[in-house]
Amino acid sequence: EEHAAIRAQVRRFAERAVAPHAGRWEEDEEFPRALYDEAAAAGVLGIGYPEALGGGGGDLGHLLVASDELIVRGRSVGTAVGLGSHGIALPPIVRFGSPAQQARWVTPALAGRIVAALAITEPGGGSDVAALTTRAVRDGDHYVVDGAQTFLTSGCRADVVVHAVR
Repeated sequence: EEHAAIRAQVRRFAERAVAPHAGRWEEDEEFPRALYDEAAAAGVLGIGYPEALGGGGGDLGHLLVASDELIVRGRSVGTAVGLGSHGIALPPIVRFGSPAQQARWVTPALAGRIVAALAITEPGGGSDVAALTTRAVRDGDHYVVDGAQTFLTSGCRADVVVHAVR
């Protein structure tokens, strides 16, 4: 019953807010940032995240149902991936971040107010996490990050970027 309800919820959003524009957005390789607000208002961005952080609760099964519906009914893989960029950027903050970091980044992202991206793809190494060469070295109260990362999903519009480093 929960999966069916999520499927219906995301279907309504995808058919109303994505599908009519999908062809143009795919051709332009971009969609309006305001779509994050619309997705949040429709309850799409928070699926699978703790309610205490502004999410709608649920688990991986709920996320899969939502993703499937968004891609199929929205007819735009690019839009689904762009809206879902927080799905790869926020989990490290949810799992390892302090309550202050979660309040600063996770809750606003799930509300559509900010966009999160994950920097992991390196030139020559692709997205092979085991082969990461980007390093973070502590220097007093800060870290110095040395390396290069490319192809960040939603990186061009991100307000916060979580970097994968060694």
